[in-house]
Parts: sequence; C-alpha cells; structure tokens
Amino acid sequence: MTRQTAHIKSRDGATLAVDAVGEGPVVILVGGAFNDRGTVAGVAAELAPHFTVATYDRRGRGESTDPVREAGGGFDVQNEIDDLAAVIEHVGGRAHLFGHSSGGILVLEAALRGLPVDSVAVYESPFRADPDLPHPPADLLDRITALADRGDRDGAASLFLGEAIGLPAEIVSGMKHGPVWDFFLDKALTLPYDVAFARPSELVDRDRLATLRLPVLAVYGDQTPPGLVAGAKAVADSVPGARLVVLPGQDHSVLQHPEALAPTLVEFFG
Repeated sequence: MTRQTAHIKSRDGATLAVDAVGEGPVVILVGGAFNDRGTVAGVAAELAPHFTVATYDRRGRGESTDPVREAGGGFDVQNEIDDLAAVIEHVGGRAHLFGHSSGGILVLEAALRGLPVDSVAVYESPFRADPDLPHPPADLLDRITALADRGDRDGAASLFLGEAIGLPAEIVSGMKHGPVWDFFLDKALTLPYDVAFARPSELVDRDRLATLRLPVLAVYGDQTPPGLVAGAKAVADSVPGARLVVLPGQDHSVLQHPEALAPTLVEFFG
C-alpha cells in the first residue's frame, strides 16, 4: 500500500507531518514519550488492510514544529489537543483513536474535550491510579521543564527515564552508549508535554473519565510494571462500558511487536 505524507497546519501555526495509509474507517495512532510517527508505523502497517491509518509527529518531534516553544512559550497541552484536532480534520473530520502510554492520555483528553471521536483505545496510559505504588515526585514537571528550557537534552532524557520510568541509573548510563540514545535526545525537549499529560503529582480523576460516552478499550501486557497495570485498569473501571484486554507476553514496548497488538485493535475498531 502507498503511504501518503502531508504537512498540515495546527491552530497556532505549527506544522504537523502526517502519514496516511490504507482504506476504510479512519484510525489515528498517537505515540507517547520519545515516540514519533515512525515508532507506530509497524502498527499502522498491520491495520492498513482494514482501515485508513494516520500517524503523525507530535509537535516538536520529527518533521513537526512547535512555534510556541520556539518563541519561548510554555508547554500547554491544549496545543497538542489542537494538533490532534487538525489531524482529524485533515483525514475526514472524524476518527477512531489509539494512544500508547502518554499518547493514550492525550487521546482520552481529546475525547473528553469534545473532539469528533468515534472510539478510543489506549495501551498502558501512565495515570497515577494506586496511591500505594511508587510514583514520580510531585516536582518532576517543574524540573524537567527547567531542563528543556535550558536545552539540556541529556538531562531531560536522563531525568525522565530515571524518575518517570523508574529505570536504575546504571541502565540509563548503559543506554547512553547505544544507538537509542540519539533517538531519545532528539525528542527529549518535548518530554514536559508527556509529564504534563500524566500529572504524576495527582491521582487519576476517575469521575471525569466516567463522563465519557463512547466505546473505550484499555489494554496492558501481562509483563508490564504494576503502576502501568493500575493505570489501564483505572480507565476500564471508570469509563462506563469500557473493555479491558490483557496481552500475554507483552510489556510497555508493545509497539515493537505490532503483530501482538493489532488483532485486538482490528476487532475493537472494526
């Protein structure tokens, strides 16, 4: 199938790079931290025989710009909602949404704010759902924003991996000697958006999620950490009629195994 790439404008003038492939009902895939449209391309390829699948670089990543940040402004998550609205408009005016990790919180937030969404599937959205489990410090957003403001890519990536993800320092240090580190550094200055969506200092607002009135699917892998499991279950427990699916043998890196995730999404969106 032929992939088509477009560069569209968001509400504030940001340029967004959008790929589309396939035919049929529209599904938009949204990645989380350190993700761009390339990291969800494998899932798009699996879904393309059934749907028109759109992927895009979130603002400040890949070929997408962030004029607010370029002008010295802050990290307003409403700008990312506006970006998704622009992508939906570009692909026909309505869409099904899938979000991975913080991208899952983004797509749920888009539905909560009234975007023209038909259904939402999320994979391990990092809501803080269990107060008894370890969680990032309350000042994480302020600290990672300060690093991004200074242009400290290494510091922002290291802080996120260590305190948001919870990786030991020796693992983060090892990553710095591998090819993945340059990929992380390229997107590190956008990490405050991901932390702002996750709101690690607050418990998930279950009452707000309960106001959603559309089909919702929450998915997690049975090899994933307890905090992410709790976040997925919170979505399923809070949204009326939501479904919960557990993928055997999978963890948070499910985008690297699109063949394991795609059948669940085909069944849900279909």
